[in-house]
Amino acid sequence: MTRAESRSSFDAFVAARWGALTRTAYLLTGNHHDAEDLVQTALVKAVAVWRRIGDDPEPYVRRILVNENISRWRKHRGREVVGSTPYDEPVTGDDADRRIALADALARLTPKQRTVLVLRFYEDLTERQVAELMGIGIGTVKSQTRDALARLRAVAPEVGELVG
Repeated sequence: MTRAESRSSFDAFVAARWGALTRTAYLLTGNHHDAEDLVQTALVKAVAVWRRIGDDPEPYVRRILVNENISRWRKHRGREVVGSTPYDEPVTGDDADRRIALADALARLTPKQRTVLVLRFYEDLTERQVAELMGIGIGTVKSQTRDALARLRAVAPEVGELVG
């Protein structure tokens, strides 16, 4: 792949996947500004090795997102986090109330629990894929999922039907 082809391939990927990557990053971070920073950091790291990534760059970029987010919350552990409004198109009615309640409930989870839920249920990854992305065991993914769902039910009963 020539430099021009590589650049063109990267630009096409960013144009096609920016929105999806930013939404995933928002769900991981809970903050619009942090989400954009996270995506930009991931793309800067990805472009440096773009020729080696291959034909399917999404898993590689997603892995960078997760790793960078884990590094970010490890650095900022114990600091107060100020939330922002949900990153999505405005909606009305009961759906909007449920989304707000779910976003508030997700903000009450630990960063690890939040990451596991986002990858399992938003990104629709298998337990094995989540374990590989996060660098943890499958058993840890299962227990984190169980604990996170239990905590969601406890802190936000109004979203109980959304989490099963």
